[in-house]
Amino acid sequence: MSNRNPIMKTGRTLILPVFALAAVLAATFAAGMKYGTPVIDWNVVWSAVLAPGGEELEHILVSEIRLPRYIIGLMTGALLGASGTLMQGALNNRLAGPELLGISAGASLVIAAVTVLRLPVPFQLQPLLALAGGLAGGAIVVLASRGSRGVAGMLLVGMSVSAMLNGLLVVLIALGTSNDVNLLYIYLLGSLANRSWEHVDRLIPWFAVMLPVAMLLARSVNLLQLGDDAATGLGMKVGRTRMLLLVTCALLVAVTVAQCGPIGYISLLAPHLTRAMLRTTDARLVLPVSAICGAALLSAADGFARLMFAPMEIPVGVWTTLLGGSVFLLYVLIRRGGGPVG
Repeated sequence: MSNRNPIMKTGRTLILPVFALAAVLAATFAAGMKYGTPVIDWNVVWSAVLAPGGEELEHILVSEIRLPRYIIGLMTGALLGASGTLMQGALNNRLAGPELLGISAGASLVIAAVTVLRLPVPFQLQPLLALAGGLAGGAIVVLASRGSRGVAGMLLVGMSVSAMLNGLLVVLIALGTSNDVNLLYIYLLGSLANRSWEHVDRLIPWFAVMLPVAMLLARSVNLLQLGDDAATGLGMKVGRTRMLLLVTCALLVAVTVAQCGPIGYISLLAPHLTRAMLRTTDARLVLPVSAICGAALLSAADGFARLMFAPMEIPVGVWTTLLGGSVFLLYVLIRRGGGPVG
């Protein structure tokens, strides 16, 4: 009987948070399929979802525009949620995130260079180029912050590197034509608009491979959370493992940046919300639930972005940055009031 207790405890820990996140996903799916311009009857919605291929305009609107957009949001949010957990575990720092460590800025700079300079790079290879840019940005921050102490030093270095990369981005935009600027404007804000089944097909292979890889790294995250000395004492090669986690995180982020642009704060918020819901730091639980949480956060934010000022749409990256930044700042202030954040 005692052997079952941990399993039963784990089940009880997961049931309510997963149920709540599933309810959010169901609500955002229903609202995303039905509401917008125009509002579509429920019978048409379910018909389009369950039997795509109809020729009616509303049927096509659901099956060819709203549904692939929702699926892209799910996959992108899940990748971002998992990447945040990996990065915070790799650096043993709860404030670590792609937005604060140069990864998103580096990946965005590379994709902008491909667009403005019209480099003949196939779309399938763009995530690899974005990965290179993200790794370069993250590596600069990690190496430059070695001599700094504590969270504040890393944040300052990360903001400085991101500012430098964003400055180069402005230079690229200045070199582009008006058409390039229009394309980059929407892209750099982060958007799920105008996504089709073609985009879904391009993202699925990355999603199917990288998300399971991230889940397999949960044990390594747990060991690093004990501290470098303890992890080394347990036989882990800390430097190599940390680099593996950061490369995996960078790839997860780079894929999303190449597909949808830099969507901020999902990867930072999802692990915090997940740990608060589960009341545990065990990465074996936090990683998969963070992926679900990231999917729920991005789906909800995209629905908000699409419907708030309909028919005009403000890119989802604006909302995740405004709302996510506010929530995260509140979290930091609360934690600062009760002790150090990290």
